[in-house]
Amino acid sequence: MRVVMLSWEYPPMRVGGIAAALEGLAPALARTGIEVHVVTAGSAGGAVDEEQAPNLFIHRVDVEENASDFVHWVHLLNGQMERRADALISGWRSESARKQKPVVLHVHDWLGLFAGRALKYRYKIPLLSTIHATEFGRNNGIHTEIQRYINQCEWDLQWESWRVIVCSGFMKGEVGFALRTPPDKIDIIYNGVPSEMFEFPFEDNERTAFRARFALPNEKIVFFIGRMVREKGAQILIESLPRLRYQYHDAKLVIAGGGQREHLEQLARHLGVAPFVYFTGRVSDHDRDRLYKIADVAVYPSLYEPFGIVALEAMAARVPVVVSDAGGLPEVVQHDVTGTVTFSGSPDSLAWGIARVLKNPELAQQMAGMAYQRVHNVFNWDRLAKQTAEVYNRVWSEYQNSDFARQATLTATIAVPKKARATKTVRVSPGD
Repeated sequence: MRVVMLSWEYPPMRVGGIAAALEGLAPALARTGIEVHVVTAGSAGGAVDEEQAPNLFIHRVDVEENASDFVHWVHLLNGQMERRADALISGWRSESARKQKPVVLHVHDWLGLFAGRALKYRYKIPLLSTIHATEFGRNNGIHTEIQRYINQCEWDLQWESWRVIVCSGFMKGEVGFALRTPPDKIDIIYNGVPSEMFEFPFEDNERTAFRARFALPNEKIVFFIGRMVREKGAQILIESLPRLRYQYHDAKLVIAGGGQREHLEQLARHLGVAPFVYFTGRVSDHDRDRLYKIADVAVYPSLYEPFGIVALEAMAARVPVVVSDAGGLPEVVQHDVTGTVTFSGSPDSLAWGIARVLKNPELAQQMAGMAYQRVHNVFNWDRLAKQTAEVYNRVWSEYQNSDFARQATLTATIAVPKKARATKTVRVSPGD
């Protein structure tokens, strides 16, 4: 089987959680024997066409026109992704029957809708989607014209999809409510992380020197990584710091991630805790991994979180985790088993949860060990890739028995000159 994945981000381009999810899923799918072709934006670098591993091919396209806004850029990107994917699929259609393989389209969020829909109808092949988040959820409703437009695109994507994959039970409910997707059309497949991603050499002297960049020896590092946007809750974490330092006066926040943070810096100054908050800005993968290794607790106080891959990263690093109860986070972190779950939007609850970890290191480490095992056993990319492959196989099996499949090739009988005394049957692709 071949799958064409359409995604606006894939490493080295990283904006949100889609890149992190595909970075784990695509190679794991390739290891199952599926031939994976990711068509994505190349604006952050990377080879135009790259075979990253057996069965894993990355195709990057650039938007060379000037876009008037983000939505315009998305449409321009879709035009380029459509052309690149069309070249792939048309090339496969010209192969001999012996080399032909089933082909499915897998679109990640509405940002690949337009290319995916065009290819679906041109070649009459099945399309499925993963909806990683919704505009309704990000904004606690639909309030503006641009939100209304994106919401409509998300509705169109789930309508065009044979199956819809979501990353949590929470998201199944949200997609059902916000996009009216029937529950029997939705498959829940969690995200994952490689449990071995933090198994690298980190000598004591290197660790001490690295840690000194962010905190004093006596300070306990409370680590957050994420975008500086409202739904990730960094402002709640800063608001909790005066309460936290009252209970544990050596706490130091280290906040990593890109985006506008002036409002967060202003909040820290207003609350009188600016000396105890370190903003790193966007960090490299190298520094991110080492920040997890020096953290005393990782905290994710999201107001909206479909899943929470960053919580999985902390669990894989064996760092005690404190999260809010927003969205899918309670499905990732089990309270009092693999971490501490606090009330979303409550600085008091968050301060309690962090102080509980810092004051009870033995309990915290015990839960961190259980969390690591849960990552290894449940949030394992090879396990999750097999579940995804099962969805592909189900889609293909249903598709083969559908009217849509019967439209995929048209059989026509064409008369040839009488002296040949024969007719010729030609199979014509809908794209021809």
